[in-house]
Amino acid sequence: MVLAMVNQTAVNEFILLGLTDIQGLRHFFFVSFLLLYLSSLLGNGAIVTMVICEPQLRTPMYFFLGNLSCLDIFYSTVTVPKMLTGFLFGHQPISFGGCLAQLHFFHFLGSTEAVLLATMAYDRYVAICNPLRYTLIMSPRTCLLLAVASWSTGFVHATMHSVMTSQLRFCGHNHIHHFFCDIKPLLNLACCSTSLNMALLNIVTTSIVLVPFTLIVLSYLYITSFVFQKVRSQEGRWKLFSTCTSHLTIVALLYIPVLFNYTPPSAGSSPKGDVQVSLMYSAVTPALNPLVYTLRNQEVRSALKKILGRKLFPGGK
Repeated sequence: MVLAMVNQTAVNEFILLGLTDIQGLRHFFFVSFLLLYLSSLLGNGAIVTMVICEPQLRTPMYFFLGNLSCLDIFYSTVTVPKMLTGFLFGHQPISFGGCLAQLHFFHFLGSTEAVLLATMAYDRYVAICNPLRYTLIMSPRTCLLLAVASWSTGFVHATMHSVMTSQLRFCGHNHIHHFFCDIKPLLNLACCSTSLNMALLNIVTTSIVLVPFTLIVLSYLYITSFVFQKVRSQEGRWKLFSTCTSHLTIVALLYIPVLFNYTPPSAGSSPKGDVQVSLMYSAVTPALNPLVYTLRNQEVRSALKKILGRKLFPGGK
């Protein structure tokens, strides 16, 4: 009787177990992910600054890139600081409200990024396949509406998860086998039916991932077909394809691990595998995105040199 009462006690906090099998490597992982986090803040902050300050980057492509970099700053900040604390001090407590807030912002920013990458693919499609009408189609008003639609879609999707999760009853076991409050580990701890939550995860979340991914694939199929049909020179083809490589690299860095974690076949995946894959898109990808754009994009490199030149040599021309 007493045991039954204990097991029905409402949970008001959770314990994030983090990466449980790295006990002897905690300090190594702390330093590694701290450097990744600082790189993400510095790199993405630099891109946001360049897009705001440099007139040559005030185009639809860089407007969306600025949104992406802003997203990545917040995206990594939602999870990485708590993970770093876990590396130093072990298992981390988090309140029920704090857990719901982390769940909400993680899915809000992640869903927004998925939709925003599809918007960026559409921008590349219009720029390459319909260049004469590009400035008319991708007007400042259109770009703003597309950005607002991306952020709004992510917010609505995350609100559905956080509201429905807040209605669940948690009792007894409160250990989360993860370094942040993700939806699947939380559902595993509920002591009531989670069928509606699982339907939301399998239908809505899968759609948020697969629909933008499908649109990205279709955009690049059209781009490839257009380039091979309309552009005769190898140099011209390479120049057009090179404008897409940075975006395609970022799509691969985000979508490959996300598809592994959130599409229905992943339902039987192990908690340990989910944690390892989550590290990729929550900590590693936001740090790599600025490198991908600055290393492969001449305009971004030139803008960065101009800004650094003004800061280092303020009296120079």
